[in-house]
Formats: sequence, structure tokens, C-alpha cells
Amino acid sequence: MELRRQALQALRERDPRRKAGLARALFARASQLPVAATAPEADGPLPGRPALPRLVHPARVPRRSPATAHGLAALLHAIAHIEFNAINLALDAAWRFDGMPREFHLDWLRVAAEEALHFSLLQEHLASLGHAYGDFAAHDNLWQMCEKTAGDVVARMALVPRTREARGPDATPQIQQKLRQVGTPPALRAVEILDVILRDEVGHVAIGNHWYRRLCEREGLDPIAHYGVLAQRYAAPRLMPPFNESARRRAGFSEEELAWLSGESRP
Repeated sequence: MELRRQALQALRERDPRRKAGLARALFARASQLPVAATAPEADGPLPGRPALPRLVHPARVPRRSPATAHGLAALLHAIAHIEFNAINLALDAAWRFDGMPREFHLDWLRVAAEEALHFSLLQEHLASLGHAYGDFAAHDNLWQMCEKTAGDVVARMALVPRTREARGPDATPQIQQKLRQVGTPPALRAVEILDVILRDEVGHVAIGNHWYRRLCEREGLDPIAHYGVLAQRYAAPRLMPPFNESARRRAGFSEEELAWLSGESRP
């Protein structure tokens, strides 16, 4: 079967375990699959997701202190929900956008497979604590930005991997520090899982940076100035410090971009 059609099938899958398995299996054979010039038509709502977790406004998601077993489970669930959405975001990019080179689709299938691994690690750890994905309420901010940018691949690269998902490397070290302070074996296992996630997420943001800059070059756009245009057009969230500048440099952010984030310059 063709690569983009299989990406769509994985995107439509509702069962989280099966979706994760499909994403990893698809990437494993992706190099041998043909890539269609046009995306197959989606039949039904996207993405496929289970009935739970219940989706609520971000302000109504419970606070997640890892100092208690329940709080640690809620925190892990929140991160698992981000990773589940990230699988869908990557599969959507691999399926949706026409006119992109083969490497674009392979890159986003790699991201989907790695996000699937992250989700599976968190799901297993939740199970060890007596919980499952769906036990806690969650929000839908990540997928909402995916929907906003469905018709603009430049905006998608600008505002999903290098805006929304880049907040993961910013926040992860602080979360790990809190977990180390808790010091229990489940909290320290969560630190280990977050090490894997942080390593991979820097690579995912780097892929977003690469394709954003490549698309800007193709279309004759200044990447820093155009980012400001896109952020305003699509009502992207205002990015607030602290920023993990070391991780952002490894992900390909320029010094000029880091200065803009810090408020020292404007596009």
C-alpha cells in the first residue's frame, strides 16, 4: 500500500495502543513504500481517538503535583496526552500536504514512530501506578493548532513543531527537577522516560525548523519576519520564558530567533 494512505489509516485509528503500533510499523517499512503525489481523501472525522480522556478547557485540567501517587499519575497522564496528540500531528503532516518531497513524509513518519514510543513508555508507567490513558481530563490545544494550519504547510511547520512542540524541551528539565525532589522509584522512572522524550523532541523540533526554513526559501520568505506574520494570523500562543536555549540551539534555532524570543528584537 501507498505511504500516505497508510499514514491516514493510522491517523484514523481510535485505539491508542493500536495507533502507536501502526505508526511504528509504518515507519519501519516506509523507505520501501511509494508516495502518492496527492493525499487520499479522509473519510470521517480526524483524528481517531478514544472516547476518553474527556476534553475540557485547559483551565479546567486538574493541577498535577507529583508529590503524591495520584498527582504523579495525573502528571504522567498529561504528558501521555501530549504524546498521543503528537503521534496524530506527525501522521497528519505525513498524510496531508501535497507538493512536498519524499523526505518530508519520511521525516514525519519518523517523528510519529518516536512519539508512539514515548506514548507507550508513559502508558506502561501509568499502568504500573494503577492508571490508564483516559483516566484524567485533558485539553485539545495541540490538535486545534493542527486544524487551523491544515491548509498552509508553512504555517504548520512554523506553529506546531517549532512553537507548540518546542515548549516541551523548555518545560521538561523543570519537570524532571521536581520529580527528582520527590525521589520515589516511580518518580525517578518518570525522569528516565523524560530523558528519552527530551532527546527525541529536540530532533523533532529540528525537523520542523528544517522544513520551515526550506519552505520559506522556496517561497522567497524571510523566516523570522514571516513567523511573526503567521503567529498573528493564526493566533499562536505568546511564548513566555524560561526557554531552554541550549536545547533550542541544538534544534536549530538561530541566535537571532533566540533574541526575538527573549524580547531583544522583533521580526
